[in-house]
Amino acid sequence: YLAPYKIIECAKASVELPFDKGVERERELFQDCLKSDQAKGLMNLFFAERACTKIPDVPRETPTKNIKTASVLGAGTMGGGIAMNFINVGIPVTLLEANQEALDKGLEIIRKNYANTVNKGRLTQSDMEQRLGLITPTLSYEDIADTDIVVEAVFEEMEIKKEVFRKLDKVMKDDAILATNTSTLDVDEIASVTGRPEAVIGTHFFSPANVMKLLEIVRGAKTSKEVIATTMKLGKTIKKVPVLVGVCDGFVGNRMLARYSKQANLMILEGALPQEVDQALFDFGLAMGPFAMGDLAGLDVGWRIRKRRAEENGAFQDEAGLDDQICEMGRFGQKTSAGWYRYDPGSRVPIPDPKIEELIKKYCEERQIQRRPIEKQEIVERCMYALVNEGAKILEEGIALRASDIDVIYANGYGFPRYRAGPMLYADMVGLDKVYKTVCSYHERFGEAWEPAPLLKRLAEEGKSFSDI
Repeated sequence: YLAPYKIIECAKASVELPFDKGVERERELFQDCLKSDQAKGLMNLFFAERACTKIPDVPRETPTKNIKTASVLGAGTMGGGIAMNFINVGIPVTLLEANQEALDKGLEIIRKNYANTVNKGRLTQSDMEQRLGLITPTLSYEDIADTDIVVEAVFEEMEIKKEVFRKLDKVMKDDAILATNTSTLDVDEIASVTGRPEAVIGTHFFSPANVMKLLEIVRGAKTSKEVIATTMKLGKTIKKVPVLVGVCDGFVGNRMLARYSKQANLMILEGALPQEVDQALFDFGLAMGPFAMGDLAGLDVGWRIRKRRAEENGAFQDEAGLDDQICEMGRFGQKTSAGWYRYDPGSRVPIPDPKIEELIKKYCEERQIQRRPIEKQEIVERCMYALVNEGAKILEEGIALRASDIDVIYANGYGFPRYRAGPMLYADMVGLDKVYKTVCSYHERFGEAWEPAPLLKRLAEEGKSFSDI
């Protein structure tokens, strides 16, 4: 951020210059901030976070249901985090699990999360106990029947999700909202097994769900306007930033992330090391690079998704294949103290691991891949422009309502630097003509993965930006 350093310069001027000169200097420094791209990015994001709650075909006067009770299916890391969001604002939660052991484990994790907050002085012990008292643990579907909304957070496998929703359709009261926390699966297919697809909606929380602000709300083909309006309102009630998106594999955030991650993985094959890619993107302003992020989220999650996609459509298989080999070694990231990096016990600090460097080099030698040095600029361009190009396709397909909605998703869910607003505004500030030319050059070098989005091409040729549509 530019501003904190300007503030230090103001403080310096206050003791080194006469008062009138110091005031002049402060004004100059303020103008430097005001005219910067950072100010533009932050201001755009401020307004974007307010615009994303406005849905053209869901009027403000659309009736909404008052959500007084909730239930969550699954007491794992995600389910527990989702439950915490409700009880943090005083909404009682019934937490359902398949067996007592999993339920007890989930409750203990929730208790530990709150205990950590108490130890940091951000919550009193009595508040912690009050919140925990809002959870009703159960092993029976009958105990969740009367809640206003149920959020499913079970394994990311279609058949498991569909079986759960068949049960929910039978037991839940008529006006309950049936929500799925799927991060990639087809919400319409899940809804199809119920007799009330209009009540089914996606509520894609981000991990850790009790911390991350983003909530992708996924609108199915038959989701009612009342359910959309109620869920958007609920998102704000539980202090999330709700963004409405459409149905496709990965929705907005993860669909774009797949293209970003693919480029990062390909550059590992071409000559870069994980720490070099991560450092380039950290220096750009991201909270962490793709490999450190993968270790944090858990590499086994992506492994399951890749297996499913490989079965459904071979074109989605990860060309790198290294992720799978690392998972097969039992390295799932921070949870196993080893992934793309290694981790000391109890530490979250990634340490470059010679074993991974050896694995990469061996993988490339076996496939006769000639490695080369890759500059920081290429790393940043290929990762950022992969996001932008896919984002343009998403906009054209109507999966996202606005370019600024995509920016809100990336700023609140993926660690994109807020002072750059998000990938779409960043592209606008670079200039879409320049972005388009670079994408075309990568298309020539690397093939169809870089085929320019028609919207990007059109806007570049017309001298317009994503902000213009």
